[in-house]
Amino acid sequence: MSRTIQHIGTVESVEGDVVNVVVEQQSACAGCHAKGLCGKSGGRRIMRIVTPSASEYRSGDRVRVALDSVATGFSSVCYGYVIPLIVLLVSLFGAKGLGATDGVAAVSSLIALALYYVVLYVVRRKFEKRIKFTIIKE
Repeated sequence: MSRTIQHIGTVESVEGDVVNVVVEQQSACAGCHAKGLCGKSGGRRIMRIVTPSASEYRSGDRVRVALDSVATGFSSVCYGYVIPLIVLLVSLFGAKGLGATDGVAAVSSLIALALYYVVLYVVRRKFEKRIKFTIIKE
């Protein structure tokens, strides 16, 4: 099994050290277990790839975009599923421990979960720096 997820795309534009690549959905994406990882929910998508060699690329170049699925998959699962579960359970049992009724505890845990996802959305740019895409000329 391959450790990388790869897509073929076309360079749309180059801005400084950022290469914008248009990636069309491939037929294999429909059955891919990691399609949520790379955001390939359907249609075309523009990916921003930061690379020090951005000056080597020109608009219209065919490129291959790759992502290490093992490292990224583990962190994505943690931030998307494990930590929210912990937030939900801690807030639920914390509210119950403080004497809240079942309804109040459930609502407070859902509010805590919503706040977690809002914070995650606000700091999404930091995740872009941690998730490393590589770009290779075809």
